[in-house]
Amino acid sequence: MTFSVDVLTEAVAWRREIHAYPEMAYAEFRTSAMIARLLTSFGLSVTTGIGGTGVVGTLINGQGPTIGLRADIDALPIDELGTQDWCSTVPGVMHACGHDGHTAILLATAKQLSENRNFHGTVHFIFQPAEEGFAGARAMIEDGLFRDFAMEGVYSLHNWPGLPFGHVGVSEGAMMASLDTFDIVLTGRGCHAAMPESGTDTILLATDLIGALNRIVSRRISPLANAVVSVTQIHAGDAYNVIPETAVIRGTVRCLQEDVRLEVRRHIEQLVAQSAQAQGVKGVLDYQVGYPVTMNHPTEAASVRKAAISALGESKVYWNMAPSMASEDFAFMLESCKGAYFWLGSKVDDAPSTHYPLHSPYYDFNDDIIAPGISLWVALVENLLRK
Repeated sequence: MTFSVDVLTEAVAWRREIHAYPEMAYAEFRTSAMIARLLTSFGLSVTTGIGGTGVVGTLINGQGPTIGLRADIDALPIDELGTQDWCSTVPGVMHACGHDGHTAILLATAKQLSENRNFHGTVHFIFQPAEEGFAGARAMIEDGLFRDFAMEGVYSLHNWPGLPFGHVGVSEGAMMASLDTFDIVLTGRGCHAAMPESGTDTILLATDLIGALNRIVSRRISPLANAVVSVTQIHAGDAYNVIPETAVIRGTVRCLQEDVRLEVRRHIEQLVAQSAQAQGVKGVLDYQVGYPVTMNHPTEAASVRKAAISALGESKVYWNMAPSMASEDFAFMLESCKGAYFWLGSKVDDAPSTHYPLHSPYYDFNDDIIAPGISLWVALVENLLRK
């Protein structure tokens, strides 16, 4: 598909403006206002304030099916270390996951479709806040997204530095893992380090418990299951000569099957209770249920595959690609509506700037994937809402 130079030039400019003025979860006021202004200028019906700072633009072209296309719009609490002219102007905040690019692609798609209108039906362009850990997708749903904007399917793309430029990865099953977090507080009897027998060594107990937590995946669940338990923090004491009364363990659980997710949680609960009882300390577990598994629906995933083949070529489509153990709150939308989530590769072998992983302080969205991103979205709309 070809586009006017103006559309691509504008999309790059939008992307870089959003990048320069990043906003954190539920504070995307400037970004949302920019999105609403542009969608209005394209002739779309615009609704703002959904789930806080979410925006939906609606394009209707006759009778036909209704689908939704989603982009996330929030930034991360990271200091940018890049040297681009459009680097973040906000200390401690940057677009390190490409949401600026996702937004620009979807805006350009809205403009392209509003001009060409080679479809029959309705497209809702969903600009979602707070993907990064604050469940903006759930907030939009609770605020009536699928009630007020009924649709037969919802779709989302994410740039992926792990895939070659312009290639698409999609699966008819799990794409991303669930995400839960846990805090464990062990409270015993503190004592002088010279007399450990007079207290309960919560640090030693914590290290034993960490070992047991790490063995959940290798020894307590099936080797055919997909799960990761990672302890990421341990906090205890502040003196050289005192064994502390309290030790705190924090970490995450990620799974690709909901039944495995429940099983892992049960094992963590048992280990904390058993460890505390055996050692005579108090063990408190605060287990926070987070994002579900991002599970594509087979028919909708096949629609993405078909659109990607028509837009980019069959050789550039990885079908039933292995999932990632990272997480994504678009999972909530897929629990409420049929749809599919997919990756668009951004890595260019001889361009080191495209090799940085997501969430790196050096990461910058590869503007060259804006064109294939628009092509793919337009192909999907025209296939599903065929005249």
